[in-house]
Amino acid sequence: MRKITLIVAAALCLALALGGAAQAGKLDDIKAKGVLVCGVKDSQVPFGYVDEKTNQIVGFDIDMCKYVADKLGVKLEVKPVTSATRIPMLTQGSVDMVAATMTHKFERDEVIDFSITYFMDGQKLLVKKGGGVNSTADLKGKKVGTAKGSTSEKNIKDAQPEAQVISFENYPQAFLALKQGKVAAVTTDSTILLGIKNSDENPGDWEIVGDFFSAEPYGLGLPENDSKFRDFVNKSLAEMWVSGDYQKIYDKWFGKDTKYYLPLNWKMEIWPF
Repeated sequence: MRKITLIVAAALCLALALGGAAQAGKLDDIKAKGVLVCGVKDSQVPFGYVDEKTNQIVGFDIDMCKYVADKLGVKLEVKPVTSATRIPMLTQGSVDMVAATMTHKFERDEVIDFSITYFMDGQKLLVKKGGGVNSTADLKGKKVGTAKGSTSEKNIKDAQPEAQVISFENYPQAFLALKQGKVAAVTTDSTILLGIKNSDENPGDWEIVGDFFSAEPYGLGLPENDSKFRDFVNKSLAEMWVSGDYQKIYDKWFGKDTKYYLPLNWKMEIWPF
């Protein structure tokens, strides 16, 4: 009996040891390998896109990742994701963190964790100027394009149930459909629409219309149930805001001297240090 008890105890100790190893925190893993792998968009001006001069992915979200990587003292590696692939790539471990214009929703909280809000936006419509679409009410019986796997899909269906929603792999594809007359509007967060509009060779042909019909608080996507890593990221974001580094990065991409000017009219939730 004593022998059996010892065997059981040994098995339990082994299981606990293996469990502890299997659950090693992401923070320690990143430091050990010396690289933070961040999932980012590569066609979403100015959040994440390929710079034609350098052929590198750059943008606001990439700078968010770089700040966290610098805080960790590691290099940054970015991997392209889409609205549909960003959560699977995070849960599968292909990336350590996601910075990809991702709205924090309770539904997504079931499979991943989020940082505090690092960007605030709302959903609108991008349409052909003078084309007769000025709000979601004008989309009754019409086709509207958005990105597959985005919150925009659900939001536009709620805002205009009688519109036909066409989902594309990314927003540039949806915009191409708008230019070809295949959809009457493209819908997503207003800042993304601003990037699409002002990246076009004829930005004056397009306009962003309507009132906000959703709130879109962006969070950094993080592995589920890893509070140590999540706390580190949240503290890094708070330090970025308090130090003024957030404002510098924001102005770099959304300041008055850019094509994507958007006043910073919200404040990050900062907890006491």
